[in-house]
Amino acid sequence: MAKPNSKAPKKSVDIFCAKCKAQLFKYKKGGKGALVKCFKSRITKDFTQTPCTCPSCQQVFAREFLIRGMPAFKMIGGKVWFK
Repeated sequence: MAKPNSKAPKKSVDIFCAKCKAQLFKYKKGGKGALVKCFKSRITKDFTQTPCTCPSCQQVFAREFLIRGMPAFKMIGGKVWFK
């Protein structure tokens, strides 16, 4: 399997919890599609204390995976939104 692009995209998005609207990450996202996964190497600022758990409402919003040999968070549908 090919690894994801090593050069991070220029576009940065803010990722929020869908339940309490708390900010979770600042992330370098490529493409226009939905947010399905977040590669850990592309997260520029992490606002969570525990991985995959919202800091304010303690909701689990993702699972840790190895995708194409790189550590990533696979988002659970409807738990996060971004702008």
